[in-house]
Amino acid sequence: MKRRARVLIGGQVQGVFFRAHTQRKARELGLTGWVRNRPDGCVEAVFEGEEEAIQQAIAWCHRGPSEARVERVEVEWQDSQGDLEGFYIRRE
Repeated sequence: MKRRARVLIGGQVQGVFFRAHTQRKARELGLTGWVRNRPDGCVEAVFEGEEEAIQQAIAWCHRGPSEARVERVEVEWQDSQGDLEGFYIRRE
């Protein structure tokens, strides 16, 4: 079943290549969506695809790359919208 999850990751997650690692993991899992740095210091990601693959991406977000120090992960589940192609890093 296809789903979508909006994920906020807090802690020491900017400046440690979190976005690039998230992009690589999402592509590995066959997910579409995006990831970006937020002005508040968090990283935000939207994953869309099979629920099991999204769960794996979320589990990875709890660890992140070795340089990161993840303190919290918030997940908001949504219905799949099917409007995303590929998985990319948003720059805004």
